[in-house]
Amino acid sequence: MTATVTVEVGLGDRAYDILIGPGLIARSGAEIARRLPGVRTAIVTDRNVAAAHLDSLTEGLAAGGIESVPIVLAPGEKTKSFDALQEVVDGVLSARLERGDAVVALGGGVIGDLAGFAAGIVRRGMNFVQMPTSLLAQVDSSVGGKTGINSSRGKNLVGVFHQPRVVLADTGVLDTLPEREFRAGYAEVAKYGLIDRPEFFAWLEKNWREVFAGGAARTEAIAQSCRAKAEVVARDEFETGDRALLNLGHTFGHALEAATGYDSARLVHGEGVAIGMALAHRFSARLNLASPDDAARVEAHLAAVDLPWRMADIAGPLPDAERLLGYIAQDKKVSRGALTFILTRGIGQSFIARDVPASEVLSFLRENHPG
Repeated sequence: MTATVTVEVGLGDRAYDILIGPGLIARSGAEIARRLPGVRTAIVTDRNVAAAHLDSLTEGLAAGGIESVPIVLAPGEKTKSFDALQEVVDGVLSARLERGDAVVALGGGVIGDLAGFAAGIVRRGMNFVQMPTSLLAQVDSSVGGKTGINSSRGKNLVGVFHQPRVVLADTGVLDTLPEREFRAGYAEVAKYGLIDRPEFFAWLEKNWREVFAGGAARTEAIAQSCRAKAEVVARDEFETGDRALLNLGHTFGHALEAATGYDSARLVHGEGVAIGMALAHRFSARLNLASPDDAARVEAHLAAVDLPWRMADIAGPLPDAERLLGYIAQDKKVSRGALTFILTRGIGQSFIARDVPASEVLSFLRENHPG
């Protein structure tokens, strides 16, 4: 049995732990009660995760003396909506939970973002616990306090920063993930190496098969990813500075998700990030910021783990380059109309590029558009 690893997110009196390892659902009641004694909880989850893990979590909470009420939603990206937010808010209020009680997110990034947003606004802010059940959520969305829902205008445009009190990343649940979902989460793991940890990216190139297989290598990859994100969040909680580096691949990726109507049959978030990271490296090479060899290395690794890495890998037609540029211009990373991208000078040398000319982006999109 792999030991539990603890990573701290250092935010002063709002600091919290990320616990990583197997068996944490069973220990959830004890871990939460130690931090939030006497708390009652609402468990927000989706039908797929509920079928696999809700009973175990209910039992784990009860073992620690914690009452819970479930709020079970439809699965998929389209659940990050105003309608689902209303359903969660109504469920929390109808359960008569108080401000000192907690909302527990049991699921992937969609559930974590939605439940966290609800926790941040109900009764002007309730306690929040993240229990991520996907690799993507364990290494990215569950850490750092970003919450929100999608709008018809774009992804994650409505939300708040609301930090959890603890993150319980049970690595055992990853064994139940569909292979496609695990691969999609791996894109976010690779991202941390590409941002500023070239030695981690090299380690992944050698050890990705062991990460996929499980055990100590998987726990190590998750812990390294969480340490990388925790360090950035501690420096820049509200993304006014270098936390924006965590968006490597996301500006292109979010545009592609919007362009496919958030249809998970065509593209899930991690796949969008994978294509976005490849495009960011290829765009950097086009601007003579980095070597084409680095872009080729990124593409080769993504291809090796069977992730999509070009727009042509997305099933079905895409809007033209002008429409894609429109989605990019609507992205949150835009400031006063100027296009901001995370670009790179090489593997592990990402930086924030402001005032990127829209004409360059449009030309690049035309060159790489499958149509």
